[in-house]
Amino acid sequence: MIKGHQINYSHKKFSILNDIDVSVEYGEFLAIVGPNGAGKSTLLSVLANETSSKQKQSVLFKNKLFKDWDLKDLAKNKAKFSQHNSNEIPLLIKDVVMMGRYPYFNSTPRAEDLEAAENSMQETDILHLRDREYNTLSGGEKQRVHLARALAQLKNDVTHKLLFLDEPLNNLDIKHQHKALKTIKDFTEKANTAIVVLHDLNLAAQFADNILLMKNGKVAAHGKPEEVFNEKIISEAYNFPCAICANPITQNPMIIFGN
Repeated sequence: MIKGHQINYSHKKFSILNDIDVSVEYGEFLAIVGPNGAGKSTLLSVLANETSSKQKQSVLFKNKLFKDWDLKDLAKNKAKFSQHNSNEIPLLIKDVVMMGRYPYFNSTPRAEDLEAAENSMQETDILHLRDREYNTLSGGEKQRVHLARALAQLKNDVTHKLLFLDEPLNNLDIKHQHKALKTIKDFTEKANTAIVVLHDLNLAAQFADNILLMKNGKVAAHGKPEEVFNEKIISEAYNFPCAICANPITQNPMIIFGN
């Protein structure tokens, strides 16, 4: 699906990413985790071709460089949810979600655009808010609006779509954290791919197929949750002691931090 080879990135002479190799397959849910400042969001932006740097990166999406893609076709194949969205958007919820359908129509949404937006609002539990003003929502509700917008963008007949998500769980309560990750998991189970930056290691262990653990701009570990989540690797990456046991319900690794 997408491959990056020897990715390096620096900003104002500060090195942020160093010689990162990453390959994400069709139908894979990859969680990028790591301490603050590890380079997680920067790596996501590089992979999504959304950095303004002039540094050339060797990233192939469906075996093509991004410069070789038609922009409208690219928008139908990949979408990105960012953690940085404006808190002031003078639109109704349904209109913000419809922004995800802009690659599909010129001036007036078609019936399929309205259906895609409505289905996405249903998936993210905001359909009842569709006629509310965006600026009246809570932080968690705004997060779900932007998730719905990204999902609406990829509702099409294209096979093997790619969704990037940068900390999509911010401000969400427990119910909606699980609901969001279940929606993303369902997306990948249809042969699509999701690359998600997460802070909650236990949720990453529960939902992700593979984990990319970063520290200081480098890959500290990469593999299945049971391979990456062991006490030595995690304690060293976060510079904080932890214990790991099996989740009594899911049997996934469960990380407990503290002495």
